[in-house]
Formats: sequence, C-alpha cells, structure tokens
Amino acid sequence: MDFTGKVALVTGASQGIGLSAARMFASRGASLAIIDINSEGLIAAADAINHDFGTQAAYFLCDVSDEASVQSTVRKILLKFGKIDILVNNAGIYRDEAKFFEDTESMQWKRKIDVNILGTLYFTHAVLKGMIENGYGRIINIGSVAGVYGIRGMVDYSMTKGAIIAFTRALAKEVTEKGVLVNCVSPGNIQVGIDLPDLSFMNRSGTPNECAEVICFLASDKASYVAGQNYLVDGCRKKM
Repeated sequence: MDFTGKVALVTGASQGIGLSAARMFASRGASLAIIDINSEGLIAAADAINHDFGTQAAYFLCDVSDEASVQSTVRKILLKFGKIDILVNNAGIYRDEAKFFEDTESMQWKRKIDVNILGTLYFTHAVLKGMIENGYGRIINIGSVAGVYGIRGMVDYSMTKGAIIAFTRALAKEVTEKGVLVNCVSPGNIQVGIDLPDLSFMNRSGTPNECAEVICFLASDKASYVAGQNYLVDGCRKKM
C-alpha cells in the first residue's frame, strides 16, 4: 500500500490505534495531520514520526467535541496541505469505570456522545465537501465490538459505537457515487498493557498495529470496491 501524495488526517493520534495508524500511513508515504487533545503526547508523536520516517507530519491540538475548533483545525490543515484525502475518526472515550447503567450519570453519557458521536460527525462534515469536490476521499470511522454485541457495564459506550456503525452505513449510501468511500473498523480487545486472552478464540488480545493494518487497507486503493462496511478486528470474539 502506497500513500505517496496522499494527505491523511488521524484523530486521537497520540497513542494506541490512532498512533499506530498514523505511523503506518507515514511509513507508506502519506503526509499527516495528527489530532489530539493531549498536547504532550501529540508533540511527541509528531516528532517521532518525522524522525523515524522523514515524512511531513503536522500536529494540531483540538478537542473533537468542539465544533468551532474542529472547523478551525480543518481550515489550518487545508492551508498547509491543500487537501485532505483520508480521514480516520479514531478519537473517543472508552469508559470511566465498569458501572451498570443504573449507577451512571447523565454527564458521563453526554461526554461520550459529544466525543464519540459528535466528534466523528464534526470532522466528517468539515472534510466531506472538499473530498466530494476532489472526487476522492476515504473515511474510516472507529467503532467497537461494543456497538455490535452490546457490553454490560458499558451501556453508554456501546450506544455511541452502535451509532458510529449506523452512521458509516448511511453516509456511504450518500457519498460512494461521489468518490468518497466510508467504512468502519470495530476493534475487540486491543492490548494496551494487559493481555486478556479469554475474550477471543485466538486466546490473546489484538495489537494496535493489527487494527492499523485494516485501517490502512480501507484507506488504500486496494479497497476500491469496499464501502459501507464494518470490519470487526476482534480475534473471533467471545460474545461477553
């Protein structure tokens, strides 16, 4: 997969899946705009990418739940790079702690809705017209197995990720014929320090790089006949 000449925008790129995807795009020739609310991690990520791959990676501090900030950030990216070919909507809030729904508070739901759902809509809306005008675009949203199966103790998160999967399928039906391909990647348990082998029939957790490979595939021209799909990267999940 060669992304030479392409500009990729990755949100939530200071760590985890977002960082792995950004590094993989860079290693394959893309120019990068990486987004996060964590300034220290974001700067470190950009410095490491530029050092390791000699690419053009620019960082932009942005709260994805702030629509005005998202619009301003996209304008800055367009001024710098002239276009946005690929958008990876990765930024999201996982959970505060394991709680049954009856013990949660509305402020927790609203924050997940603001980041996980509205953040995805804000960035997508901000880049979409430019992609349509160019007749080319790739949008990869990050869902979750929680949005497919529903996970107890994560009711609000499951709801937001289910919404992202539905958004992906509906938007694809509006923009595929205009050259913009929209797909979703739904990770299962991805190892971020602790392996949880009991959650999949592969008897291990996945890695951020394994998700990044699927993201890059969907962003590439090798996936030129794929749209409106939700790819589960879950090691054959045990539905727990």
